[in-house]
Amino acid sequence: MFRGCYGGSTKHQADLNIVLDRAWQHGLQKLIVTSGCVSDVDEALELVAKDGKLFTTVGTHPTRCGEFVAEPEQYYNELRSRIKANPQKVVAVGECGLDYDRLHFCAKEIQQQYFEKQLSLAEEFKLPLFLHMRNANEDFMAILERNRDKLKACGGGVVHSFTGTLEEAKSILAFGGLYIGLNGCSLKTDENVEVVRQLPNDRIMLETDCPWCGIRPTHASHKHVTTKFPTVKKKEKWTAETLIDGRNEPCQITQVLEAIAGIKQEPKEKLAELYYQNTEDLFFRKTK
Repeated sequence: MFRGCYGGSTKHQADLNIVLDRAWQHGLQKLIVTSGCVSDVDEALELVAKDGKLFTTVGTHPTRCGEFVAEPEQYYNELRSRIKANPQKVVAVGECGLDYDRLHFCAKEIQQQYFEKQLSLAEEFKLPLFLHMRNANEDFMAILERNRDKLKACGGGVVHSFTGTLEEAKSILAFGGLYIGLNGCSLKTDENVEVVRQLPNDRIMLETDCPWCGIRPTHASHKHVTTKFPTVKKKEKWTAETLIDGRNEPCQITQVLEAIAGIKQEPKEKLAELYYQNTEDLFFRKTK
């Protein structure tokens, strides 16, 4: 989408550099590109090499774990080699985990097997985990529990784009060393809002998951958003000064902050500092 391509059709010129410039102008200090398979990793590494403020994860998304099956050790070693060769740019292992909402992409058993295998990467390189969990909390927590020693070595992780129940959130927090990542998808419903209201600030991280997961006008949290961006609905009407409706950008992390500040009735400046420090503590502690 940041190349101007939607569903295989080009609608406007590539604008990733403009999107990144807009992010820095709105106060972002660093940006983590999320990878979901080996080919993602290679593209991400090429991108983040161009800017000292850009970093990436290395891992395989649960819906892509079928890529392990043909040559499991070779595929694992391809991930491993990317981490080993880029210690200054790779800040986490992931995106990895379980997704039972999209089993048509990859069966449960394969997801479980190769989620667990990737935990060895986190242990070896002492990297935190960028975790994905959809409708799979019991199995997800069971895998983490039986690999607790590996997680101690890696320093924990974040369960990103959280949309689960309060009970699921409590199980994640009770495990120890895990944060909960929140974006627009975490703030859709009244139930989501109530969960977020009860999360402790020292365990929260903000994210966009762009180009997905923006806060939409129909979301229960939208009433708390105060920062508005000039936006066009038709992609062909793109300009360098406008966002495209439905394509989330890194700068819109400001809106996630405002929504959570409104939900919790706390100053956004205070929360921004807390959540930024949480992210620093997990992903960038080795660079300090």
